[in-house]
Amino acid sequence: MTRWKLTLEYDGGPFVGWQRQDNGPSVQEAVERAIHAFSGETLTLHAAGRTDAGVHALGQVAHVDLEKSTDADTVQNAINFHLKPAPVAIVDVAAVTEDFHARFSATHRAYRYRILNRRAPPTLLAGRVWHVATPLDTAAMQDAANALIGNHDFTSFRAAACQAKSPVKTLDTLRVDRDGDEIAIAVAARSFLHHQVRNIAGTLKLVGEGKWTRADVEAALAARDRSRAGPTAPPDGLYLMRVSYDPA
Repeated sequence: MTRWKLTLEYDGGPFVGWQRQDNGPSVQEAVERAIHAFSGETLTLHAAGRTDAGVHALGQVAHVDLEKSTDADTVQNAINFHLKPAPVAIVDVAAVTEDFHARFSATHRAYRYRILNRRAPPTLLAGRVWHVATPLDTAAMQDAANALIGNHDFTSFRAAACQAKSPVKTLDTLRVDRDGDEIAIAVAARSFLHHQVRNIAGTLKLVGEGKWTRADVEAALAARDRSRAGPTAPPDGLYLMRVSYDPA
């Protein structure tokens, strides 16, 4: 038996999320079916994180144990063949040791939230960005974002259904950059609360519109009350960019 580490890219639009569910197609189900078609084995794929419905990934990581004797190129090519036409691709495959776990071995996760900030609606980027027609002040957004960097109780930015044992997390990076009409919010940490990035994005949007100030964000954080922070941004603009692991 070999444990394989898979790096995946997918468009989350057609899926109910990463995790297999009864109410629609999931990324996990699509990949597990493709692996079964290739290997004949029924198995469970373990991911670094469970992305929500509509959330995309450029660097999701999962692992799977296969009895079939094969090599990395064959695993990648065969799974990708059987994934068609689903908008999911295996972009890298590597054999790993038995103690590797896609979720529990991860040391860092990086997300990006994309906002299209212009009057005209998106065409090519429809379903892949949050369209905000009101001009946003990215300098003000960055200033407010700085208040959230570091170790904090993020209860105000946590979904009600979040199952994490503690609301305390450490944000290593929270950066707001503009490139033309697009604003990117880059966030990195060891781990995140459910909806944490989307709730931060929704809050920073209020700052960018001039409706909130940095002081309002600081007050929301200190309140430890979800109702005190901004709205949850839509899933369309969120991307899991990268999952990092310590060198073997």
